[in-house]
Amino acid sequence: MSTDLSADVQAGELQGAGLLPDDGTWREVHRVVFPVGGDLDVLPLYVDFSHSEGVQSETEGLEFVSQGLGEQDSEAAGGRRTLTVPAGKRYSLGTYFNAFPASYWRRWTRADVVRFAGTFSGTGTVTMYKSNARGLRQRVTSWRVEGTAVLTEELSLAPFADGGWYWFDMSGGVQPLTLVEASWSAPVADRTAGTATIGITTFNRPDYCVETLRALASDATVLDVVDEIVIVDQGTQRVRDQEGFDEVAARLGSTLRIIEQANLGGSGGFARGMFEAVRGRTSRYVLLLDDDVNIEPEGIVRAVQFGDACAKPTLVGGHMFDMYDRATLHTMGEAVNLYRFFWGPARGMTHGHNLAASNLRQTPWMHKRVDVDYNGWWMCLIPVEVVEEIGLSLPAFIKWDDAEYGLRALEAGYPTVSLPGACVWHVSWNDKDDTIDWQAYYHERNRFLVALLYSPYERGGRLFRESSYTDVKHLISMQYYAQALRNRALSDLLEGPEHLHRTLASTLPAVRALRADYPDAQVASAPDAYPSPNRGKPPHKGKEPKAPKRVMLVPWAAQTVLRQLRPARQEAVVRPDVALAATEGKWWELSLYDSAVVSMADGKGAVWYRRDPLRFRRLLTEATELHRRALVGWPELRRQYKAALPRITSMQAWADTFGVDLAADRDAPAAPAGAGTGGPERGES
Repeated sequence: MSTDLSADVQAGELQGAGLLPDDGTWREVHRVVFPVGGDLDVLPLYVDFSHSEGVQSETEGLEFVSQGLGEQDSEAAGGRRTLTVPAGKRYSLGTYFNAFPASYWRRWTRADVVRFAGTFSGTGTVTMYKSNARGLRQRVTSWRVEGTAVLTEELSLAPFADGGWYWFDMSGGVQPLTLVEASWSAPVADRTAGTATIGITTFNRPDYCVETLRALASDATVLDVVDEIVIVDQGTQRVRDQEGFDEVAARLGSTLRIIEQANLGGSGGFARGMFEAVRGRTSRYVLLLDDDVNIEPEGIVRAVQFGDACAKPTLVGGHMFDMYDRATLHTMGEAVNLYRFFWGPARGMTHGHNLAASNLRQTPWMHKRVDVDYNGWWMCLIPVEVVEEIGLSLPAFIKWDDAEYGLRALEAGYPTVSLPGACVWHVSWNDKDDTIDWQAYYHERNRFLVALLYSPYERGGRLFRESSYTDVKHLISMQYYAQALRNRALSDLLEGPEHLHRTLASTLPAVRALRADYPDAQVASAPDAYPSPNRGKPPHKGKEPKAPKRVMLVPWAAQTVLRQLRPARQEAVVRPDVALAATEGKWWELSLYDSAVVSMADGKGAVWYRRDPLRFRRLLTEATELHRRALVGWPELRRQYKAALPRITSMQAWADTFGVDLAADRDAPAAPAGAGTGGPERGES
């Protein structure tokens, strides 16, 4: 259906009026938007130019009304919602942000149809498409535009059981064709619109936090769905001292609250966000955001609206894009392999897909609906009623807290949906190797902890085997500090669940202090910090080192372990055998040397690994005994941790850790819906 308007109706008069007001049935749930200021790096996520023959660059002919839109212009919808296609060119909105994820709405919400509405001016054609789970495109309908027109169409969600999207393309005619604004609505207005408390956990990233606050303050649509923004500051570089904070705090007023507390890790910060949302008694949701992110504010609105539309209380997660390669999607969804008990991309997914190279329309696997076990807490919306029922975050400090919560919620009947079109840009894992620094402790302890709670296998499936393999890899790589932390992790796990809250603030300083005892944990940044390598006889006889073949792995490992027990050459103590790049420092090559200098993954320094047979023997013996104790004691450990889970994730347990008196809350009257909570609180703990 199309409604023609007189040609003298100006685009600006249409934008503020709203295309189709909420009539008690339909609610706008997905607006078509474009990047603030026309950010070139992210344009492929909003507009697909591959149809446009003769376009010399991605931005030729692309016109945003209000070019250079800044934060002060955030309420001028034209800058974010208007796109002009030149005469004779064709652009597609079949993109990550502007295609409508029909299969997710079909599977998880109360909607069975959606309604497209768009206002266009100029001359040209608008063509509606849909796809199926295999990524095959199907034409739905098209409209010819001459002058100014409002186009609407009701579209069924029935064909999208396993996957598929809706989107539209625009083709300029003899004159340019302008999209004034467009959106998708669903018949889900039967439920009162929900609001969220945003909980941002930060440790010494005040600059990122202030930028996030600016983005939130600059978008009135986001502020309409936000009750409160709670910054949980656990660092020594305070957000309140960052340049620009006072200005953005004044703009946000009572919507912003700062809580400063001891460093309790990501889980302690996110638990505090959940805790405050439950205490506030005003929000339907708590939205967890990491501190080192850039946000697309529209994604927050979409997450809240999707949550409102879900058939049951549902956790709604946002995807993660690479902050430094901004068109690259980290993953479409995450799952836990319950046999290996390790996280990774959901079935059929891959890490690191560049949408600038292959956009949504050209990537068939992106059209299959992705069902997940959990969503990373870089962005995750959680219904407060779910928090009240299943508890707050596990006191895990970092690693596995988000995965555990998704598994806990799923066990209680509450699914997680990683929603396309809701996302953040986050520093990727490409330049990190946190399995050999202080985080090695948390990787090992928390993986075992979550497996104790949720593994369906009698002794954790493949967990013990993989953990033992990893021990050997670290030891033959001369990474003794990492192995010492892994041993400590299992030792602490064997103490039982009471150690989790008790050691939440003290474990990190202890494991960091342990670095002083291990030369392989000392990073030197100067290029000439270490002696030049001793170019002697290469142990691999001039051949490229390769990982041992699977059939030879056991005899190779036995031979390699025996070599590690022999004394190292004396000259290897004063000069390394080799200097390797981070990508070359693999366990099978490091095992060949008595010492090696290896660059760090982030490129900021290097470490000198030196073989130490005494340490090797001691750490391997200790690791073997700890694994034996954990394997034998698995049934009792599982019983203890599962029994303790409701208690250690409760409001009271976290209140004790935060030093907050919950008794005062019980006597306080409930705050009225939408009530503010006062200005920024500084020094609250």
